[in-house]
Amino acid sequence: MKDTKTAKRSAGSRKTSSVLSDMELAAMKETLRERKAAARPGADGEADVLAKIAEMPKSDRAMAERIHAIVKASAPALKPKTWYGMPAYANENGKLICFFKSADKFKSRYATFGFEENAKLDDGDMWATSWALTKLTAADEARIAGLVKKAAG
Repeated sequence: MKDTKTAKRSAGSRKTSSVLSDMELAAMKETLRERKAAARPGADGEADVLAKIAEMPKSDRAMAERIHAIVKASAPALKPKTWYGMPAYANENGKLICFFKSADKFKSRYATFGFEENAKLDDGDMWATSWALTKLTAADEARIAGLVKKAAG
């Protein structure tokens, strides 16, 4: 009987979803793995983020490494974590503040650096919450550092 249930589950897991794309399903599975890993004693968000960065293609990896360094220097209180398989940074309450999305992650033409709603970036009735990145200049890095400081504030 156990074999029958296993066979049914295996057959059922091969079905494709008409609601979610393969990439969206993969992101959901990644999130479940992240939550399980974070719940384990001694979980190391820094190591997880560095591992995800190491998996990226060279151009995305270079930007992700710089952004990781900028976030750590600009807002040392933010804790690295992964979020849907992407490098991300959370405040002391575990609320996500900012993230880096590799262009390769969803086969996009550009990487993205963005902020979630817990970031303190409010400026009037409308403000940007993410930026497209194809490379990082010194001016871009300075702008990111300022935004991260403000967001974490």
